[in-house]
Amino acid sequence: MNAPALPPSRFGRLIGVSLGPGDPDLITRRGWRALQSGARWAYPVKRAEEASYALDIACRGGLDVPHDAVELVFPMTRDAVALAKAWARAAAQTMQLLAEGSDVAFLVEGDASTYSTFRHLARAVRELAPEVEVETIPGVSSFAAAAAVADVALAEEDETVAVIPAAYGTTVIDHLLDEFDTLVLMKVKPLLDEVLDLLERRELLATSCFIEKVGAPEQRVVHDVASLRGEKVNYLSLLLVQNPKRARGELRRGCRKRAQQPTAEALS
Repeated sequence: MNAPALPPSRFGRLIGVSLGPGDPDLITRRGWRALQSGARWAYPVKRAEEASYALDIACRGGLDVPHDAVELVFPMTRDAVALAKAWARAAAQTMQLLAEGSDVAFLVEGDASTYSTFRHLARAVRELAPEVEVETIPGVSSFAAAAAVADVALAEEDETVAVIPAAYGTTVIDHLLDEFDTLVLMKVKPLLDEVLDLLERRELLATSCFIEKVGAPEQRVVHDVASLRGEKVNYLSLLLVQNPKRARGELRRGCRKRAQQPTAEALS
């Protein structure tokens, strides 16, 4: 006997469409299909009627912005009250679109699972309607693209990698330099000079690289990172720091052997 068919959801799907960090050629085929599927577009902006970096990636790829695309405002602030109001407003707007029965494709720069606004939005929407189906389309992260354009490896063989916001500060960064072969420092703008001073003390300037707006027309790759001191850099910037002198512990090769079973003679 066939199982009864489930009733269709009264909501459309919420789809996080990763676009990569800036180069529209890095949009995946799956992401491209989602943007041309007839889903309503929603895209993030910092202020109302301001340019959207995510939307710009899609436009530079030759995609036509639908006439009914909707901007969602996510202000750049640490004010908890202002943020809570913005999230509530964006979730309510998204729910209104989903309630019309249409899928909503939320445009995401980089990868939707990595330091992304999309995961916050998905949680806020599910708090309003737990039954909403959420789909995440993965994409190329900014640090993967940055390593490629800088011609460096994030990790080889048994090397280790850590990805952190630079805002954790130089004390944490200093500690992690001894724990990982490669550090990716995201959003380095506010602490750039402090980080450069640390790298100079640790003699790691020569094995560091700065990448700004990777994949965009304004992309910049700087291997002489000391030259950046005192410079005001873009928010979309990161540092790749490699510590080739890091002391490593012993690795266990293969699987752990099972403890030897006692013999009958030993048990007697």
